[in-house]
Amino acid sequence: MANIQWYPGHMAKAIHQIEDNLHLVDIVFELVDARIPVASRNPAIEKVIKQKPHLLLMTKKDLADPQATADWVKYYQEQGQTAIAIDSRSVTIGKQITQAATEMLADKLAKIEARGITNRPIRAVCVGIPNVGKSTLLNHIINKKIAKVGDRPGVTKGQQWLKASNKLELLDTPGILWPKFEDQLVGTKLAVTGAIKENIYPNDDVALFALDFYKEHYANQLIKRYRVTEEQLELPSPELLLVMTKNAGMRDDWERFCVAFLLDIRKGRLGRFTLDLSGDQQDA
Repeated sequence: MANIQWYPGHMAKAIHQIEDNLHLVDIVFELVDARIPVASRNPAIEKVIKQKPHLLLMTKKDLADPQATADWVKYYQEQGQTAIAIDSRSVTIGKQITQAATEMLADKLAKIEARGITNRPIRAVCVGIPNVGKSTLLNHIINKKIAKVGDRPGVTKGQQWLKASNKLELLDTPGILWPKFEDQLVGTKLAVTGAIKENIYPNDDVALFALDFYKEHYANQLIKRYRVTEEQLELPSPELLLVMTKNAGMRDDWERFCVAFLLDIRKGRLGRFTLDLSGDQQDA
């Protein structure tokens, strides 16, 4: 499999901007994809935020395996990392996040109030990798279409302050990847979920990785979606991919089907899934 790397210049700039503005906020909201709650955590962000209070928001829970999501929330809580799984489109998402942040900052807010400062909103910075759902979350929290939304990485290019409510103000930032994936498995998982632009990785390699994973963990979804048999699931993945290509009406257009297969995964057409499983906790 070819190496996957992507680090546009605006991401390096964003890291420095977060460092410069960290003193302006009370808490960091780190957004990760619930389907890859380890692979979608940028180690550079951890270094930047340092000792600042830190809430882990596992987005896209509606696309992730619910049991795996519950296991990851429990795991992070046991590690001392406050984490909640969210659907960014929920009408109650603003209240849910504000409540979690208020509980985490209870001591600090009490000290501020003791100085005679009342009704001071919590100030938070939102950070995370590209295409993790930050813009969708922000637009639903503030109930306005201010943050740009897209189904491709790299949509948000600059920082902006957004007023969510009288209790919460948010600083949005561009999605930030790290300069080099030491583990190419991380890069591949990011490619499967759409966190990396398509033109920098081979679709067939990523599709074959995804197919291997589905064969092992979500075989019934392949049977249902692509009308393959249990016997055909025993075929080597390249051969099975050709069968699926024909079943999809694409004859032998392997490359076209690889793109369609990955899109099906990202859009939830194969059902809910999680690529990071319990065995990946050692890397969390």
